[in-house]
Amino acid sequence: DKTVSLRKDLSEMHEWITQAEEEYLERDFEYKTPDELQKAVEELKRAKEEAMQKEVKVKLITDSVNNFIVKAPPAAHEALKKELDVLITSYQKLCSRLNGKWKTLEEVWACWRELLSYLDAENKWLNEIELKLKATENVQGGAEEISESLDSLERLMRHPEDNRNQIRELAQTLTDGGILDELINEKLEKFNTRWEELQQEAVRRQKSLEQSIQSAQETDKTLRLIQESLAVIDKQLTAYTADRVDAAQVPQEAQ
Repeated sequence: DKTVSLRKDLSEMHEWITQAEEEYLERDFEYKTPDELQKAVEELKRAKEEAMQKEVKVKLITDSVNNFIVKAPPAAHEALKKELDVLITSYQKLCSRLNGKWKTLEEVWACWRELLSYLDAENKWLNEIELKLKATENVQGGAEEISESLDSLERLMRHPEDNRNQIRELAQTLTDGGILDELINEKLEKFNTRWEELQQEAVRRQKSLEQSIQSAQETDKTLRLIQESLAVIDKQLTAYTADRVDAAQVPQEAQ
């Protein structure tokens, strides 16, 4: 009987839709690791593609029912038409929901990758600060050399806040959705702790270098005054020597 065959096709399609909804849309998903999140994105993509492939079958069932309705009396086709309408609505809704969830998870995955990218960039900058702090730990030389070290450290510290703001916003977006929250909180705590420690150390080093510059400048000034004084004395002694003046005849400091 054609009606029985059509109803069987409709029933099988309904069962497949219900199973897909239970498996991909009604389950509670928890993404605690990047692998779980990536796997979910791939699963949703396959489910979406599989649902789209079922469009051919839905069209065949639709054509079969419509062809049957044209020939069958109204009493026979009214129930079938209603079942077909329910099937088409359920199928379209399933495709829409699967596509929507897949797009959402793709955006979440992209958000996670972007967060990692910003963290990597900022950690590279922190590595540079660490190296710079080590290089300025025991600066040798006069005020000019120390000043150059201070300038290079200050240039490095003039780093825009944009990346750190992006890290904060991306992390908030993900953790608000309960996605990779433990891992993200762990990474952020480590990053923020390192950032604060290096910032504080850099401020201390800047003050230390400024003090060193001041000390070096005072030393340079003292040495210059001594050199000027020695030059004057040297000139006086040279004159005394030329005039064959006895040491007992000159001022105490000249003696």
